[in-house]
Amino acid sequence: MTRPEREARAPAPHPCEIIPGDPACGLVIACDHASNFVPADIELGVPESEFGRHIAYDIGAAAVTRGLAARLNVPAILTNFSRLIIDPNRGRSDPTLVMRLSDGAVVPGNAKIDEAGKQARIARFYAPFDAAIDEAAAAAQAAGRPPAILTMHSFTPYWRGIARPWQVGILYDRDARLARPLIEALEADPAGLTVGDNQPYGGGLPGDTIDRHATARGLPNALVEIRQDLIAGEAGQEEWAERFARILRPLIAA
Repeated sequence: MTRPEREARAPAPHPCEIIPGDPACGLVIACDHASNFVPADIELGVPESEFGRHIAYDIGAAAVTRGLAARLNVPAILTNFSRLIIDPNRGRSDPTLVMRLSDGAVVPGNAKIDEAGKQARIARFYAPFDAAIDEAAAAAQAAGRPPAILTMHSFTPYWRGIARPWQVGILYDRDARLARPLIEALEADPAGLTVGDNQPYGGGLPGDTIDRHATARGLPNALVEIRQDLIAGEAGQEEWAERFARILRPLIAA
């Protein structure tokens, strides 16, 4: 289902939703694909039905992020634009930064985008998201508590017709200081979860959000992927926000 503001073609909001929190809490959360919003002055040429799919945003991830931030009183930064405009979880030189084809869907409005057009989208959408994370991390450093960086995502239950068995995955690169305890805690959850260790995707994408904001600073980090069918509704979103809040409290306290 598309969001009401997409249907109404409302004026563009600020590129980021910034949730304040205690800068000394030891954690900053980012949600790279929180929204499927496209401003009225950008025409992607994609049918409205496609904006309810994962190609436009990470279903359920925004609500889990907000719930987790509220429970832990931590700062969180969420995008207010669709990943079909530009993907902030890619490096600036990544060829998939502006997608021309996404899981079978052609994006005509991106097909002929030139370098100037790409740079304009970076300045308007990507850079403010980057700056907001930088500011939250700097505030934590100033408070005397270098933060861990956690990014929240969701993944499709099936990929190319194959069921994905994991309810949740934790992605990481060289630094497993946060990822390993998260995996162990999730595996010990009474729900009997099947937890992906760098599944359903591998970690360590050069230039992604974690790379730019955590690896570059030597900060602990992890990328969370929750299966979309589990967080498509409010009950599931609350359940997973509560689960991660329970797991993260002792980790960030330590």
